Amino acid sequence: MKDANDTRNIAPRIGSPLWVFMTAVSVVGSGLLGLALLYLSRHYQVQGLFGDPMFWVVGGMILAGEIWRIDTPGRGWGWSPAASRSITVGVMLFWGFPVAVVLRAVAVVVGGVAQRHTPLRVAFNAAQISLSLGATALVLLTLGVNPKQLHPWMPTGSHPYVLIPAALAYFIVNFGLVAVAVALRTRTPVKSVIRANVRYQAGVSGILFATAPLMTVAMESHSTLIVALFAVPLATIYVSAAMLVQREHQASHDELTGLVNRKLLAKRAHEALAKAAASDTKAGFLLVDLDRSTGLKQVNDTLGHAVGDRLLQIVAHRLAVSVRPGDIVARLGGDEFAVLLPAVKEPGVAREVASRLRAALAEPVRLETIMFDIQASVGLAIFPDDAGSFDQLMQRSDVAMYVAKERGSGIERYDPDYDRNSADRLALLGDLRGTIQRKEIELYFQPKVRLSDGHVIGMEALARWPHPRRGVLAAADFVGLAEQSHLMSELTEQVIEKALAQAARWWKDGLPIQICVNLPARDLLGGRLVELIDLALRRHGLSAEALRLDINEQLLAGKAAQAAVTMKALADLGVGVSLDDFGTGYSSLAQLTGLGVSEVKLDPALIRALPDSIDHGVTVKSLVRLAASLGIRSIGEGVETDATASALRLLGCDGAQGWFFARPLNALMATEWLAEHYTPDQSGSQCLDPIRLAEQRRRGAGTSGDPAPRPSDAGAAAASPLAGAMRAGRTAPAKRQAAGRPASAGHPVTAS
Repeated sequence: MKDANDTRNIAPRIGSPLWVFMTAVSVVGSGLLGLALLYLSRHYQVQGLFGDPMFWVVGGMILAGEIWRIDTPGRGWGWSPAASRSITVGVMLFWGFPVAVVLRAVAVVVGGVAQRHTPLRVAFNAAQISLSLGATALVLLTLGVNPKQLHPWMPTGSHPYVLIPAALAYFIVNFGLVAVAVALRTRTPVKSVIRANVRYQAGVSGILFATAPLMTVAMESHSTLIVALFAVPLATIYVSAAMLVQREHQASHDELTGLVNRKLLAKRAHEALAKAAASDTKAGFLLVDLDRSTGLKQVNDTLGHAVGDRLLQIVAHRLAVSVRPGDIVARLGGDEFAVLLPAVKEPGVAREVASRLRAALAEPVRLETIMFDIQASVGLAIFPDDAGSFDQLMQRSDVAMYVAKERGSGIERYDPDYDRNSADRLALLGDLRGTIQRKEIELYFQPKVRLSDGHVIGMEALARWPHPRRGVLAAADFVGLAEQSHLMSELTEQVIEKALAQAARWWKDGLPIQICVNLPARDLLGGRLVELIDLALRRHGLSAEALRLDINEQLLAGKAAQAAVTMKALADLGVGVSLDDFGTGYSSLAQLTGLGVSEVKLDPALIRALPDSIDHGVTVKSLVRLAASLGIRSIGEGVETDATASALRLLGCDGAQGWFFARPLNALMATEWLAEHYTPDQSGSQCLDPIRLAEQRRRGAGTSGDPAPRPSDAGAAAASPLAGAMRAGRTAPAKRQAAGRPASAGHPVTAS
């Protein structure tokens, strides 16, 4: 299998050191080849050569040896030896340098074109081989060996020993030119390239030169058949070498894509990091993972694994041709790939490479008449800034990659503040897996009230993990772990099931409260959500209006089209959808109406600063008015003080949620809280007076259920620039009604 890291079709940048070197060698070699052609036309019987069948047989053997080189994938660009070298030297000993160099140059050009090498690489290869043969001919001439068309040289007596300095001259010129080109291409010191390859190349060159006199002897017989039989030992050498190379390749490369595997990647990485440490430079590592919504799993599920394998091969090819010369692309398994950057001047270079990789993968792929858009997330880590070893680079780029997935940013560099994969977190992950399997996740509930009259318009279900050693953990402490370990769908299913079970109990007890559940992006983009919710509602005997789903606004940054299908199905089912953390700038209100969003929750960062900031007040007021104009209800999140609640009421916000009304409560305390604090009005609504609750708190009559203390709101009302309007805010509903807008945006579950 071809080495996918051999980016042979990429020409060096014009003006770069590699381009200058290859161009200079090509010019000099072309000049030598031109002189050979001139000498051939003047001093050789060209028609006699063309009329000799042996000339065409030998030419065909050289071409075959050039095209089917002895592949050495593990050694990379420029190091694959050709059996045609042995035949060419034999021809030079029989017919002389001009015939040999012309036949070999033609074979190199034809073989390069057939293998789609770049024109500059074809010219360089032909030139460096011409120069190598020229050095060989010069040494032979110095030693008195000057074969011509009718005067071949035969290896008799002590004459074969003259081949030793000739072979040495060929090797020095050929190996030296290729080593410099490889060093410039891989940005590696020439000495390092020579040390890594000289022993292997010297051995191969010696073996091929040793067989050259045999070719001369075969040609001396003037038998085309005998000359053709010379291909048998060369074929044996080729097959034996190919078998060894294949075994080496299988042990160090991915069978499907031909990319480097984890074992060889580790070896190359250790070498690269050692060089970087010795030279006080940096190295980079990229971890590339296809997004599940557009990647391998979707293709496998839709078209089968055979087509999925084709997708992986396409991805591997795009990655291999998009990296810089010298960078190493590896497949780690599944749809996860890695790119080692042996040398980077600064972290920004690694990010540029990552951007280029994502752009290459983003090109649509047609598989079985279906177009697929591939998206990938890339995590990057820099040696030695982010990690001091290969294992740390792998682990920390993996952390960065998952952060990129969660944020939807596509590319992220490792940040220790977001590293959730410490040994402590791994232990926590094991505990979480068992907890989810045993269905031990509990729900706490926080009320959501209508500011105009205190009516309860819902209870938000908040997942809590009663850990045996760490105490009660909030969702923020374990939801990220669930997403990284693919436990999120099972966790979401349990939360929905328990939330609807509690809602059914409340409805049965005469408390028709709507339950709100936070929904992660992965589940919204999945295909089972609507069916899951429909079955759960039927199982508990609830109508769809009993449930509302909260989704994060960042989901709409780039995947609104994918989410729209599920959200429309939810709307058709009758389940309400709220947009969480609204106001962070990711979506437009016009977009929300098209997605069926009926409620927006203003970002807590806007709400917390509201009492003391006129600017935040203007922002919130604008958002509230825009939402109202589209028939979307607005809810202020994170309300912790009386001043904030009153300010929101004055600004026309429909509802609010936060510790000012109640902290998160377990199911028993939430039931007691509802029984104590609501009073039905004339239409049967649950009426909750937030001002009365605040007064009860000041008298010590507040409830508790979450172990953490509530932030103090002492003095908040007096300090607020909006404090003067706090009590006046209670008249705002009447003013809005007079202006033609209802006091509440309305809700299908509340009995108002």
